[in-house]
Amino acid sequence: MRIDRSADWAAPIPPVRREVLSATPETDDGRPPLLFVPGYGHGAWLFAEHWLEHAAGRGFGAHALSLRGHGRSGDAPGAGLRAYAHDVVQVAASLPRQAVLIGHGAGALVVAHALARYSARAAVLVAPVLGGWGTLGEALRRNPGGTLPALAGARLRVSRRQLFGRELPDDVAREYASRVRFTSRRAQYQLITHRAPEPPAGTPPVLVIGSQHDAIVSPAALNRAAQRFGSTPLLFPGMGHDLMLDTRWREPIDAILDWLEKN
Repeated sequence: MRIDRSADWAAPIPPVRREVLSATPETDDGRPPLLFVPGYGHGAWLFAEHWLEHAAGRGFGAHALSLRGHGRSGDAPGAGLRAYAHDVVQVAASLPRQAVLIGHGAGALVVAHALARYSARAAVLVAPVLGGWGTLGEALRRNPGGTLPALAGARLRVSRRQLFGRELPDDVAREYASRVRFTSRRAQYQLITHRAPEPPAGTPPVLVIGSQHDAIVSPAALNRAAQRFGSTPLLFPGMGHDLMLDTRWREPIDAILDWLEKN
């Protein structure tokens, strides 16, 4: 299949400062580096809270990218999926070995697009929001107060109870939720209108994980995401959308690292 790359040279992605947070293992035994990609509204801090150091403690070099317009990366109010995927590919290409791409929420959609341009060692989609009209319908049903204004041009809003499980103390959940800021309206619309990702470069194994109690991603959406890559989702009951911040955050990251060691 011939893939049209004319936009890559006709309208090049402008450079931007990229925030990348890293944790390195004490010894380098040749394991593939991990590149974590947060979803919309989140920055690299999402993974730096627990997962980066934990992965490094198990021997994996771990890196988290803030997409442009997020975290401490450069501002980019008009950025969209193509620019986000470009950021992921550029950072992955700078790592010392073929990387594993790990995307969360809409960051999983960014990773799905990046896989067509970067031959990853493997990929993990965490609570993936892969977009389309089904995603809009689900958002309207589960979060009408935050979604309807976004259709009129406002920024999407989500509550802390949509992001976190019930076990996370309220004061901690409020503090985390205060860091979530949606920036690009274009990227919001592209969740609905984007083209389906192109096939991955190569045949990287893909793991899908999530929770059937996620207030943003339904069990049916998790199943569809896994079926797209020929697998079944790995579920963590009782956890929220931001699994990496939940009280049981060790369970999903250990499952990811176990899967990588076996595959």
